[in-house]
Amino acid sequence: MYAIVEYKGNQYKAEKDAVLTVNKISDAKKGDTVTIDTVLLVSDGDKVSVGTPYVKGAKVTVEIGDTFKDKKVLVLKYKSKKDYHRFIGHRSEFTDVTVKDVVLA
Repeated sequence: MYAIVEYKGNQYKAEKDAVLTVNKISDAKKGDTVTIDTVLLVSDGDKVSVGTPYVKGAKVTVEIGDTFKDKKVLVLKYKSKKDYHRFIGHRSEFTDVTVKDVVLA
C-alpha cells in the first residue's frame, strides 16, 4: 500500500517504513508523530483512490527524524567588462521522516 501526499508544497510517495526527506520541519521535535491528511492518491494493490483534490478520510502518520543541511550550492554572478564578480552560497535544511502508517478511508 502506498500514498501520494502533499506536504509543505511538495508531493511525496509514502509507503510504510519508508524514510522521506522533506523540507525542514521547525515546529516539531525528533521523535514526534505528525498526521498528514492531504493525501492525493492511495493504492492498496488492486484498488486506486484518487482525490479531488484530496482523498477523504485517508491519512498518513509519520515520525520526525533528524534535521540536517544539504551540501552547499554555489552561485557566481559575473558581468563582463564591468569588473563585477559576486560569489554566493547557501545550504538548504531538510528533515528525515519515517512513514509509520498509511490509512485508507
